[in-house]
Amino acid sequence: MTATDILIVGAGPVGAALALLLKDSGRTVRLLEARAGAATDGRTLALSHGSRLILESCDAWPDATATTPITHIHVSHKGAFGRSVLSADECEVPALGYVIAYSTLQAIMDDRLAAAGIEVSRGAKVDDIAVGNANIRTGYRLGETPGSVEARLLVLADGGANLNRVPGLTLTERDYGQTALVGQVELDQPHQGMAWERFTPDGPAALLPKGSAREGRYSLVWTTAPEAVAQLLALEPSAFLERLTRHFGERAGRFISVGKRASFPLRLRVATPRVAERIAVVGAAAQTLHPVAGQGFNMGLRDAADLARLVIGAGEDVGAATVLAAFAAARAADTRLGVRFTDSLVDLFSTDHPVLTVGRGLGLAALDVLPPLRRALARRMVYGR
Repeated sequence: MTATDILIVGAGPVGAALALLLKDSGRTVRLLEARAGAATDGRTLALSHGSRLILESCDAWPDATATTPITHIHVSHKGAFGRSVLSADECEVPALGYVIAYSTLQAIMDDRLAAAGIEVSRGAKVDDIAVGNANIRTGYRLGETPGSVEARLLVLADGGANLNRVPGLTLTERDYGQTALVGQVELDQPHQGMAWERFTPDGPAALLPKGSAREGRYSLVWTTAPEAVAQLLALEPSAFLERLTRHFGERAGRFISVGKRASFPLRLRVATPRVAERIAVVGAAAQTLHPVAGQGFNMGLRDAADLARLVIGAGEDVGAATVLAAFAAARAADTRLGVRFTDSLVDLFSTDHPVLTVGRGLGLAALDVLPPLRRALARRMVYGR
């Protein structure tokens, strides 16, 4: 058995960020990661400016060639009046967000962990978790070889894979009855740093810019019913682009190509409480949100930043009940508001009731003519609570 002050299960971007934020704290940190090799996740992430600040603070912000800045977000809804445009200039930030491939960010985090000399056991699967008086023991298996780590604090940043091992924790879940179709598309107009969010009764569709501002490449996230996504995945590229044009319109330009498409179901899942005896839960393990407004991953990085701050300021026992209670309190408002914000957007825009349609149009029109309201919304998306 080995020992460490803090054991983090999950070396994805959130777990890795937490470890890097703690590297100069005087605490010993170790990670267990189920993934044995390089990340192959094909997702695209939209990092807020607030997330950029967190990643910069642990020397993990990628160079300019790896990210695409989002300077404006165009918001509209299908079949009705009203639209608004959020601007980085109004928030006095260089960009509202940045688009990056998940695998690219993960490779950067892996490199930073290695450079910092932080121990990562890759291919390690957790077998059991047992709490003692002054520590917590985590048993794992590395291939066929068993091992265990004793720590003052265990952090689950594993996407929820081990939540069933945490006593007293419950999951609040909601199946949205929607599936997200994702892929890369190209339009005949340069994106100029503009992201597009188009609400429809079937679910939102978003275009996230990729590459230089002179290019017309985007990451597409098209949300609709599971059976509709199955049909869309089966279409030939030309037929798919025709359907996409009918659904999204040509406000961003004309769709001219589409790459490989994939899909994943959409559910809300929130772990409560997010702490247990000597255990803290962060990232997607703590909350998995609908991708509308791109809040989930950014909330996870804020989890890591808040926990690191409290651990650095703690006494000798970093897993003490007072530290964990302070972490839960620090994250409560941001989590509650983030869940409510995304959940409300899904409910508000996933209906074609005439009264709600008019109300949405009036709301978007008000957002467009009231700069303080627009700035407040943009800052919520950039920084969280």
